[in-house]
Formats: sequence, structure tokens, C-alpha cells
Amino acid sequence: MLTETDEHAVARTGLDAAALKPAECDVSRGADLPVDAVAIDYEGRGHVPEPDALAALADETQVYLTTPVRADGYDPLGDDSLLADVPDGVRRVLVAGHGAYLSEAESEKAVAPRIGAARETAPDAWVGTEGVERLAMAAGGTQYELLSRSTERDLRALRATGFDGEVAVYAPTVLTDDTDEALDAVGAYAARRRPVARALPDGAATDAAATDRAREVLSAAVHDFALVGTPEEVRERVDALREAGADRVVGYPARGLDDFLGPADRSL
Repeated sequence: MLTETDEHAVARTGLDAAALKPAECDVSRGADLPVDAVAIDYEGRGHVPEPDALAALADETQVYLTTPVRADGYDPLGDDSLLADVPDGVRRVLVAGHGAYLSEAESEKAVAPRIGAARETAPDAWVGTEGVERLAMAAGGTQYELLSRSTERDLRALRATGFDGEVAVYAPTVLTDDTDEALDAVGAYAARRRPVARALPDGAATDAAATDRAREVLSAAVHDFALVGTPEEVRERVDALREAGADRVVGYPARGLDDFLGPADRSL
């Protein structure tokens, strides 16, 4: 049991929000996290939390629900029937939608007019920039960026141009300084990023089993594309992102929610 001085691990990271995947955890546990907000990822229509669960969570903390504008049920220019189930007090994250969770017909829908139409009815929504950076910028609202090795440089350049809108950065997060554990948690994720995929030898393992050149590449890549380290080390990276221009940093607990809810001192 934690005392007043024995914080949850995530409390020492400085993260502003936690991203939860409803296929992996009970999102109601997000109320136990010492963060300002919870963002709920979209993993297909079958994994959207029940409205009552969302409303109860929103009573405890700020909630952002990811709603892909190309997905039936959330399409502002087509079937938007699921929007009626989004409780008052739950804000939205507007994204184009990952192809893994879209049908072929949904994937062929135009993104730009749908993002624009969705922003008209959800002006306080965050706008996911992955793959549609220019469209997201044109739509306005909080820009929801995916962490990369160039994020800090990109943020500084964006602020230097005079952009004064809000930017939130999303990053898989692993609270460990053990390389094997980090590779098991986010090695495959980092390996899918284009510059990493190009650098990896063909057929190389992307988890703790990686050796030689693959291990060298992946050990660096997990730090480029995720927040990895002790809570204090992650805090340093979060602070650097804020200094570069990020307003919020959102961490996804890649080893499970217990990684965030456990004690900061693992010996407790």
C-alpha cells in the first residue's frame, strides 16, 4: 500500500495524461492515475467503452475519446450514429483512423473534409497529426503529435514560426532502465517506424532476442520513439519536450497500466 510519500510511478514522470487502450485494460482504472487527463485510443468498434463507463470516468478526470472520422459511426459526413453515445463532458480526439481498424471502404474516404466537419461540431477536440500533418494544422485545435526522434526540433521550428496553438505529444512509455524489458515492450513498435525499419537487418528479432546490429539499432530507437527509463529519466525527457514547445505529454503504458500505478520505488 502506498503512503503519501510513496507515489505511483507515473507521478514522478511529469506526464500530463495517460493514453489507455480499451482492449488491454478496464479504462475506469484511469481514475486512479495521478494525471490531469485520460485519452482513450480507438481499437475498433467492438472495443469502444460503454457510455456509462465513459461518463463515470469523466466525473473523476478529463477524458478524451479517439473518434476516427473515416470510421462508420464517427463519420461527420456519413454514419455518425456513435457520436450520440459520447457523454457530455467527454472530449474527442479527431484522427483519420488507422487502417488496421478500418474497412476497405472506410479507408478510401477523404480525410480533409471530414476533419473540417468534425471540428465544427467539436471545436475543443484534439486533432491527431499522424499521416495528415498539414490537414491537422489547417484544421486547427490542439495538435496531437506522435513522438519521434525529430519531435523536439520540429516543435522548436513550429514555435519559431509563431505558432501559438496547443501541442500534445503522444508516446509509448516504459518505466524501466532494463534494455531487455524495454525491447520486449516497444521494440516491435520502434521497428515499424520507417527509419528504423530501413536500418534493421532483414528478418531480425525486434524484442529482447535481438542481437548485434539489430540490438544496437533498436536500443537507440526505443529511446527515440518512446519514453523509456526510470521515472526520473522519463521526467527529464518530458521536461525537454515542454521546453521545446509541447503543452502536454501523453504516455501510453506499454507494459500495462500496473507499470504506471506501481510504486516509484520498485523495492517497496
